[in-house]
Amino acid sequence: MEFIFSFINLFAQVLTIAIFGRAILSWFPISPDNPLVVIMHQITEPILAPLRRVIPRLGMIDITPFIAILLLQGLSVTVQSL
Repeated sequence: MEFIFSFINLFAQVLTIAIFGRAILSWFPISPDNPLVVIMHQITEPILAPLRRVIPRLGMIDITPFIAILLLQGLSVTVQSL
């Protein structure tokens, strides 16, 4: 059972870093065909797409990555406390 909790915690941390990296990359004029951008999109989109259907944009600001990071960190803290 310890292995499962450690895996979930590590998975949440990796996704948090990937989402943060994708948000940072969006600030720079990088081609969407860039391999790094494609990989970041493939890793993070399964988490961000469902949240985008629920969370509206605030004007031109997409707060979905922020909410996703909060949820992942909450999951990580919850798993660590078990």
